[in-house]
Amino acid sequence: MPAPHAHPHPDLLRALARAVRGEVESDATARALVTMDASNYRRVPSAVVAPRDADDVAETLRVCREHGMPVVARGGGTSIAGQATGTGVVLDFTRHMRRITALDPASRTAVVEPGVVLDELRAAAAPHGLTFGPDPSTHSRCTLGGMIGNNSCGAHSVAWGTTADNVRSLRVLRYAGGPALHVGPGLPDAPPGLREFTGADLALLRTGFPDLPRRISGYALDALLPERGPDHARALCGSEGTLAVVTEATVRLVATPAARALAVLGYADESAAAEAAPGLLPYGPLTVEGMAADLVREPAGLPRGAAWLFVETGGATPAEARAHATRILRAADALDASVVTDPAGMRALWRIREDAAGTATRVSGGAGTPDGSGAGRGGEAWPGWEDCAVPPARLGPYLRDFRSLLAEHGLHGTPYGHFGDGCIHVRIDFDLLTDQGVARFRRFSEDQAALVVAHGGSLSGEHGDGQARAELLPRMYGDDMVRLFTRFKDLWDPDGGLNPGILARPARLDENLRFAVLPRRPVDVAFGYPQDGGDFSAAVRRCVGVAKCRTKEASTGPDVMCPSFRATGEEAHSTRGRARLLHEMLAGEVITDGWRSTEVRDALDLCLSCKGCRTDCPVGVDMATYKAEFLHRHYRGRLRPAAHYAMGGLPRWLRTAAPFARGLNALASIAPLAALVKRLGGIAPQRSLPALARQTFRGWMRARRTPVAGPAVTLWPDTFTDHLSPEAGRAAVRVLESAGRTPVLPDRAVCCGLTYVSTGRLDAARAVMRRTLDRMGPLLDDPVVVLEPSCAATLRTDLPELLPDDPRAAELASSVRTLAQYLEEYAPEWSPPALDRPVVGQTHCHQHAVLGDAAERRLRERAGLTGELSGGCCGLAGNFGFEKGHWDVSVACAEDRLLPAVRSAGPGTELLADGFSCRTQLDQLTGRRARHLAEVLAEGLDP
Repeated sequence: MPAPHAHPHPDLLRALARAVRGEVESDATARALVTMDASNYRRVPSAVVAPRDADDVAETLRVCREHGMPVVARGGGTSIAGQATGTGVVLDFTRHMRRITALDPASRTAVVEPGVVLDELRAAAAPHGLTFGPDPSTHSRCTLGGMIGNNSCGAHSVAWGTTADNVRSLRVLRYAGGPALHVGPGLPDAPPGLREFTGADLALLRTGFPDLPRRISGYALDALLPERGPDHARALCGSEGTLAVVTEATVRLVATPAARALAVLGYADESAAAEAAPGLLPYGPLTVEGMAADLVREPAGLPRGAAWLFVETGGATPAEARAHATRILRAADALDASVVTDPAGMRALWRIREDAAGTATRVSGGAGTPDGSGAGRGGEAWPGWEDCAVPPARLGPYLRDFRSLLAEHGLHGTPYGHFGDGCIHVRIDFDLLTDQGVARFRRFSEDQAALVVAHGGSLSGEHGDGQARAELLPRMYGDDMVRLFTRFKDLWDPDGGLNPGILARPARLDENLRFAVLPRRPVDVAFGYPQDGGDFSAAVRRCVGVAKCRTKEASTGPDVMCPSFRATGEEAHSTRGRARLLHEMLAGEVITDGWRSTEVRDALDLCLSCKGCRTDCPVGVDMATYKAEFLHRHYRGRLRPAAHYAMGGLPRWLRTAAPFARGLNALASIAPLAALVKRLGGIAPQRSLPALARQTFRGWMRARRTPVAGPAVTLWPDTFTDHLSPEAGRAAVRVLESAGRTPVLPDRAVCCGLTYVSTGRLDAARAVMRRTLDRMGPLLDDPVVVLEPSCAATLRTDLPELLPDDPRAAELASSVRTLAQYLEEYAPEWSPPALDRPVVGQTHCHQHAVLGDAAERRLRERAGLTGELSGGCCGLAGNFGFEKGHWDVSVACAEDRLLPAVRSAGPGTELLADGFSCRTQLDQLTGRRARHLAEVLAEGLDP
């Protein structure tokens, strides 16, 4: 077939637009978003089609066949081996073809379209006591079509098998055309010649496949044996979109235990854990997962040890599940162990395991550059050889040999994964930026393939071969079997139009590497990027594509990321999507105008700068910082949006307006004048202008005769507290004085620079920050209590990252405390008033991401304030919700978790929100006044 076009082909696009009812997109944004998956590879497509139904898929295949254009089917884009990237036309099933068309509890089956997200199917099946057994760690965003393509497995495969074990039948379309085929056990549909193909090589098909629970590599040709069906649906599972396109799947559901328990077993190292795992299988566990201490950010809740097995058990009752777990614990011969039955505790532990795919991309002591220095790469580690599988009984010896092989090549990695099935995940610190590093990647890959085969294993035990391993399949199967793979591909896809370069006639494993297009020299930037060696390219490389940010359903926990994706459902407005666009901006091939890119600007426009990804993203992508950096460069020397001047310069405007507060408030109440101000300031017309305080917080403190209650503590007079919410400041003063402290303010006005940072006015932000450091003077030596979480987060992170060469910046950053943190650390003897009432409200997203809220939780508990505050983002997010064009997304973010929680609160419930933005959003959307924790505490103090 003709070589695929990197740039859109006009005739093809016109033909697709005429034939397809779904979206046909060929703009730079659409193409840039799908150049990569979660692998090391990058391929540029010509267009993206979002089909509405199977007819659209058939028409897309017809048009592409007529134009000689390849087609790649794509789900959540979380594939590890490169099979979800491709040239030609990408079929995006996540927009429309995500319907569960039938669910039959009696037969325990469901009929789904390929774009159905796994958690959506599990949620639909749950009321019937059922679930879909395979559950990869990306369950909140991976699709059933992608799982079928990769034959995904997940943690529960020891109990419920792989995706292939749970597929009853498939409806598929071929690139070659013709009617849809309905394939599965006992179903006659198949491409011409397939029966003869099977009969010609029965001996090889019966002897050429290793007997493994996790054999994912190659085509599952043994499913075609007469004694096994034949089962063409099973043979298609794991074919990575190279044979046919799935348009509908009938899948098997399994009964889920009514109760579960988790036995957590500690061992000296991962080899000891691996050797123990097979001995636990006879006890019928639901999972036997393993991981080592290297991947654990916070060891809280884990028993003693340097590696752990997570062994989940089920039962009809909690007592039965616990008893099952206790039996396993007694049989395990572990260093230390515990049984967890609390659902919240189990979720917290499973999150550690599920985040490992991202956490493992940042390692300590990495090889880094070819000299082993790791300079400038921030300990990066990558997939490529991250899911090999061996017989479970061989796992311990295999891991020891694997560690030796890593050392031989001067590489580092931390294994984890499905120990009960002999499948290991590991990210390795390959240097994929230099020719020498790529050559070492190839040498290691060849040696690793030989090692896996020597242990009787499979090159892939979960994520498929893709481009990362398919080239080496002859080492596992031999040349004769690989020739059968090629013939099988040709029977299904004689034109070679489906996902070329994957599995059959594969591309080389060191081609199409996504890092090859990035600049080799450091990019000139304003922030310091201390975790990435000061390299903006390395910061952007942090996104490995696991797409935790693409979760549509709100978490029950404190997670924030990614509010704009949950509001819009669009990849461009996810953290991953924005990172991909920044990657392509640096590459300069698809997005060609660099920092002036309108594609990147538009995608970042709906980023709330909530900083949720800084904490919730497994690899710590900080899109708020990247957005500020981009806006700084994008508008350098150019006229900015009005909101950048109006709200970016808010501290200056409020200081100027303070003496005229009464009159300005009166003028703002006149609707036409308020409308004019909002129009001139780029403010959303739906918003009300906040009232200015008649007396600023600083003015109140100057007029007040401050009693000396004890040691002095600096109270930060942030812009919002000073000019818009002084009641929070006055309350904090009273609380601190009741704790035996004397609050003092800096002699002159200070500012953290938040509004300048969030609008990308970084030169102004640095000037403001330097002036603030000058004015703080001797107060830098003492703790600084900051009431506004967004200002505290700016001082803690943005200040030292924008002024990395000024030691005072780091000094002030380390001094910052929230009110609760200060009281806990410096006044532990103080007892809060007994308030004894329920609370509802919002944990500020910046507090969650940067400061943490553990001290606030403990303080509320001591005061008798019961209940949980909402996670997520309120949607106002500083200037974001006030900017024109953001109203709908702002409200949608609030409706995600905050507003439903407030509406469901009972009478007498206290409405808490420490952030001024959160309080403003609640006031403007519900008419209810929320209060800072300081206000609630102060109210309860003795008069």
